[in-house]
Amino acid sequence: MSETIKIVLTGPESVGKSTLTKQLADYFKVPYVSEIAREYISNLKRPYNIDDVVEIAGLQIAAEKEALSSSPRIVFFDTDLIITKIWLLHVYGQCPSWIDEELRQNPAYFHLLCYYDLPWEPDPVRENPDIRSLLYDKYEAEINNYGLKYGVVKGLDNNRFLNAIALLRENHII
Repeated sequence: MSETIKIVLTGPESVGKSTLTKQLADYFKVPYVSEIAREYISNLKRPYNIDDVVEIAGLQIAAEKEALSSSPRIVFFDTDLIITKIWLLHVYGQCPSWIDEELRQNPAYFHLLCYYDLPWEPDPVRENPDIRSLLYDKYEAEINNYGLKYGVVKGLDNNRFLNAIALLRENHII
């Protein structure tokens, strides 16, 4: 299996991760993996709990492995386990050790950390307009904790997309 370049978009809610993931995958004509949590939580008929978040982590790993199984050159991921880990710690004060182990064993090659300079857009699965800066800082600290390469994506509208491409090129990712 050739070494696939895993590029993860991460950041707090309502910073354009899903849109940017699709734009980048389309632009570079490579596959992408959608955020598992959004669909999972949208389909729940009750409030989510810690068991659901842990289940989402497992589903995210399975989706990642499926995407990598055909050895594509590059895959974009709309989130990864860093967001899940931080959310588990923030909301429940705990995180299963296997999530940390998975992050250490299967790191992304590069993270595009999306800054919270976009206006908040409410939707049924978003719930934290007031803590985006706090979560952003936690995600950045966790990326640094693992020693991962990353760039910060800022900008409105098409500039965000162009800035993401520039970061990938400046860092010799693509």
